[in-house]
Amino acid sequence: MIKQTWPAERTKKFKQAAFVYLYVAILYESTVYVMFDANILPVRLGPPIIWLIGGGLIALSVFLGLYFLNNVWISRSIWTLQAFRFPGLIAGAFFPQPDTLTPTNFYIAALAAVSINFWTLARASWDL
Repeated sequence: MIKQTWPAERTKKFKQAAFVYLYVAILYESTVYVMFDANILPVRLGPPIIWLIGGGLIALSVFLGLYFLNNVWISRSIWTLQAFRFPGLIAGAFFPQPDTLTPTNFYIAALAAVSINFWTLARASWDL
């Protein structure tokens, strides 16, 4: 019951959502790596390299799940989790704190990428 079969048009939506998700995941992983290299990541939650590896494995799993399984519950779950990214991105883009190291343009670009990802996941999830 994990793999679902859909008409070709809907299967394309899952594949598109998978690649857009992979793109956003690569952007996030790259950002974490650059911040790690610049020594500006907090270490309060453990070594950043563990989080980089874990994030990469999760991203690869989601990509494979969307691409090969075409399961609406995977895409809906990721869509729901993506919704929780918006408040932080909006705050960083439009209401930055005075002591913020990250420029607002970074948050605006991330907001655009996450919005596109949100849209492709919704298309696959609800056949829009």
